[in-house]
Amino acid sequence: MLYSLHEYAYHSALPWRLGAQMARDFWNNPANPLGDTAVGRTMYASSELVAGLTRRYGKPAWNIDSVEIEGRDVRVVEDLVWSSPWCRLLHFARHPADMRKAGRKGAEPAVLIVAPLSGHYATLLRGTVRAFLQDHEVYVTDWANARQVPMLEGRFDFHDYIDHIREMLTALGPDVHVVAVCQPGPPVLAAASLMSEDKDPNRPASMTFMGSPIDARLSPTVTNQLAEEKPFAWFKSTMIHTVPPPYPGMGRRVYPGFVQLYSFMSMNEEQHVDAHRRYFEHLVEGDGDAAEKHEAFYDEYLSVLDLTEEFYLQTIDIVFQQHLLPRGELEHRGRKVDPAKITDIGLMTVEGEEDDISGVGQTQAAHGLTPNLPADKHETLVQPKVGHYGVFNGRRFRDEIYPKVRDFIRRNEAS
Repeated sequence: MLYSLHEYAYHSALPWRLGAQMARDFWNNPANPLGDTAVGRTMYASSELVAGLTRRYGKPAWNIDSVEIEGRDVRVVEDLVWSSPWCRLLHFARHPADMRKAGRKGAEPAVLIVAPLSGHYATLLRGTVRAFLQDHEVYVTDWANARQVPMLEGRFDFHDYIDHIREMLTALGPDVHVVAVCQPGPPVLAAASLMSEDKDPNRPASMTFMGSPIDARLSPTVTNQLAEEKPFAWFKSTMIHTVPPPYPGMGRRVYPGFVQLYSFMSMNEEQHVDAHRRYFEHLVEGDGDAAEKHEAFYDEYLSVLDLTEEFYLQTIDIVFQQHLLPRGELEHRGRKVDPAKITDIGLMTVEGEEDDISGVGQTQAAHGLTPNLPADKHETLVQPKVGHYGVFNGRRFRDEIYPKVRDFIRRNEAS
């Protein structure tokens, strides 16, 4: 019912949205002599704000056409290299001729960036991908919106996620380095554990976990506390809703992206209100650069996807309530998952000192679960003055975190 009401509210706002768009275009028209007056700019800002708040934010484009390497622009092409109904594995291929001109003639380490399946599209990692493209062959998981997957495609749960990671690593071949951002930490560690136990030649050369809830019992945040305080039945009865028509996945039970979005926004309500107030002021003042930064952030932040009921509920149960992986009780397809079987995969953990989603220590827990990994294969980084998103995006990530991850990958590439 909630999903249908949400859709009804969106469509009911159509007259307001169209009216705001018409007013915005009228007051922003260069031919309008009143457009550059105080009244005109205020009317434009008001209509732009209403149009933005009532429109739907679809899946963003990657828009990675080139990357600067050694001071040269290197063309980038997005290729599909593997797919299932639930995920597209993308390769951001750098143009060979441009690479040679930039002085990069040899093969560079292959990196699989596992994007979180937690409400936002993989494009949230655009900045992460751009950084890694400077020194790596980059692959990234582009997860599907559950409401777009027909019921005939069946289920997708936590264990299917583990299988997907293993299948993608197999498709890419040996010596791939995995970077798991936030949510994928536990299933990626599980996949690596099983591959190590099987002595799979396609097991990763290294793993980097960034702000991941490997052991959510440590330094619990508001998000962790909610998961522990509420009974499992509450999540099933409150957070799960049915996809309405006309979506391809109509009838599928999901955790809607808009529920996740509203939950996150409510945690920092004043911050979002202030951001939109400043946006309004920038529009009135004609500060286009500041307004564009606001629009770019919220175009990404407000674009959300749905998770299947089974994946969401199993993640709550396995990761945030029973903590099966750190307790040594996780089973996958009838097999015990034992990270102690990992003996030769480099392990780096990256945490943000001010992370309010995955507290400091939750990601580092991976080191304690891999006792048979040599000391020189472990590396820990707690980055000062960054929160959750700063771990994988932004200036401090580019200037301070990424270089250390790059060097870690190189050391494990050589070994």
